Amino acid sequence: MFVQILFILSALLTVGCAIAVAVTKNIMHSCIFLLGSLIGIAGLYATLGADFVAVTQIMVYVGGIVILMLFAVMLTGGKDFASRAQNLLGLAPSMGNKWTYAAGLFVGLVFFLTNLKLILNISEFFPDKKFGNEFPSTVTQIGHLLVKDHVLAFELSSVLLLGALVGAAIIARPRKQ
Repeated sequence: MFVQILFILSALLTVGCAIAVAVTKNIMHSCIFLLGSLIGIAGLYATLGADFVAVTQIMVYVGGIVILMLFAVMLTGGKDFASRAQNLLGLAPSMGNKWTYAAGLFVGLVFFLTNLKLILNISEFFPDKKFGNEFPSTVTQIGHLLVKDHVLAFELSSVLLLGALVGAAIIARPRKQ
C-alpha cells in the first residue's frame, strides 16, 4: 500500500512539474518546477527498488545541478524578479501565497516519503516484507560490483572526473596581466 501511494504521488509530481517547466515563462519558476520533477523521478526510482539510482538522483541532480542552475540564474542578474504589481505599488516581495505553500507542501511530502522508503529499504532493522518491498535493495550489490568486478572502470571514471575538475579550475582562474 505504501509503495502504491508513493508511486501515485511521485508520478503526479513528476508529470505536473514537467508540464509546468514547459509552460512557465519565468526561468526561476522553471528551475523550481524542475526540482520538483527530479524529486518525483527519485520517488519513482524508489518504488521500483532502485535505491542506489534514487539516492544518486537526489544527490547529483537535485542537490547539485538544480542548485547550480538557480545560482547561475540569480548571479547573472538578467531581469528583476519582482512582479509588475510590486513595481507599480512599491510592495516588498512576498514569500508566496496559498498555492505556492500547497505546492511546497506536496513536494515536501513526496520527498519525505521517498526518503522514508529509501531508509526503510536500506536499513537492516526492518524486514523487507513489512513495508511491501518486493524488490531487494541494490546498494550492496552495486557496491560489491564497483569494488570487485568493475574496479578499473570505477577508477578510470574517477581520474576522468578529477581531470575535468582540474581543467575547469585552470580555465576559471584569473589571468595575470
